[in-house]
Amino acid sequence: MGQWQDDARCAVMLTFDLDAETLWLSGDLSTLSRPGLISQGTYGPKVAVPLILDLLDRHGLPATFFIPSWTIENHPDAVQSIVDAGHEIGHHGYIHEHPTDLSLAEEEAVLVSGIQAIERLTGQRPAGYRSPAWEFSSNTVELLDRYRFSYSSNLMSDIVPFTHSGTDLIELPVQWIIDDAPFFYYRAGGQRPISSASNVYQVWTEEFEGLYRLGGLFNLTMHPQLIGRPGRLLMLERILAYIQQCPDVWFATGAQVAEFWRNRAGS
Repeated sequence: MGQWQDDARCAVMLTFDLDAETLWLSGDLSTLSRPGLISQGTYGPKVAVPLILDLLDRHGLPATFFIPSWTIENHPDAVQSIVDAGHEIGHHGYIHEHPTDLSLAEEEAVLVSGIQAIERLTGQRPAGYRSPAWEFSSNTVELLDRYRFSYSSNLMSDIVPFTHSGTDLIELPVQWIIDDAPFFYYRAGGQRPISSASNVYQVWTEEFEGLYRLGGLFNLTMHPQLIGRPGRLLMLERILAYIQQCPDVWFATGAQVAEFWRNRAGS
C-alpha cells in the first residue's frame, strides 16, 4: 500500500519553467540587445509549448508551468494556450531575477507583481512558487507564507514533501539530477557539454525507479526551450510511456500534491 492518493506508491509531477527569454536575461533587460542569444529563449513559447501541450494531451497528463510574469506579458498567446489546456500556472519571478540579489522590498514587489499577473490571467492566485535557479533569500519563506502560497518547489533536502517550520507552506522537493538544465543548458564558449537525450533517458529512468521503490516524489523539472527540441521530446515521450506502464503511479500538479500532503499530515 502506498502513501499517495488512491494508495499510489509514487507521485509524479511534470513541471515546466517557461522562462522564454528571461533565462538569458536573469534580471538584466539590456541583454535583449543580443538577438542571437535571446532567440534560444524565444523558441520555448514559439515552438516548444505547442509541441509539449500536444504530448501532454496525447498522454492525458497534467502539468505545472512556472512562468515569469515578463513571459506572461510578452508571450500572452502561448501562456493562454497552457491555461486553456487546463494546466496549473505557478509563480516564477519577473525576469528570472534571483531573490538572493534583491532587498526585502524588491523581493516582495516581484512577488506581488507576479501574483497579480497570474490572477489576471487565470482568475485565481497562484498556489505554487518556484524561484529562478531555486535560489532563496533569508526572506523568501516568510514572504511566501505571508502571501498565502500553498507550496514551494525549490529545495533538495528530501524525497517527499515537508512543511516549512512555523508555516503552512508545503515544500515539494526538487533535484538537479531530474532537471534538464544540467544536461541541456549551453552557453557558447561555456565548459558544460551538451548531453545526449539517450543519456538523460537513462539517468531519469534510474532516478524514477529509485523513487518508485522508496515511495517518493518524482518532481521532473524541465524548460520548454531545452526539453522542447524534437529529439528530446521523443526521449521525454519514451519516459512518460515507461512510467505509465508502472502500476500505482499518481500523476498530479503541484497544487494537487501539496493539498494531498497537507491533508495527509493533518489526518
